[in-house]
Amino acid sequence: RSLIGECDVWFLDEPFSALDPLIRREMQDEFVSLQSRLNKTIVFVTHDFDEAVRLGDRIAIMKDGRLAQIGTAEELLMTPADDYVKKFVQHAPRAKLITAQKIMVPARPDDIRLLEGQSVIRNTDVLEKIARRVIEADHALAVVDAAGVLVGRVGRENLARALFQ
Repeated sequence: RSLIGECDVWFLDEPFSALDPLIRREMQDEFVSLQSRLNKTIVFVTHDFDEAVRLGDRIAIMKDGRLAQIGTAEELLMTPADDYVKKFVQHAPRAKLITAQKIMVPARPDDIRLLEGQSVIRNTDVLEKIARRVIEADHALAVVDAAGVLVGRVGRENLARALFQ
């Protein structure tokens, strides 16, 4: 109905909750495709954090009818507003959601040496992608932005803190 009426905002209350897992995934894929074509604002209610991560740009967590926190999945994981939010996201796949940007230490002038060889990772790389390289390296890895500019470094301590926080 909202497609026919050309509404600017859609409100969808658990539209996929009654579907079996395979059909649910197909409908989510279709939803993502449709959203990218129509570019609508969508308020999507779900109790499934994985679904919220997959379908939303920003996630609002509510408790007792009040907004506990709103942010990206990465923000909710790295800086939960309170114990409720922390518990709510505790089983989320941190390595798939947190980027090097969130765990890096800002670059120092002498970090320029890290740009040599295979010691470079992108600030948008998720931990799952960089973990093995960080663990196996004998020093911190350089973090660069989209333009290739050195913005920080990530070492084993940063990785461990983010994964096991």
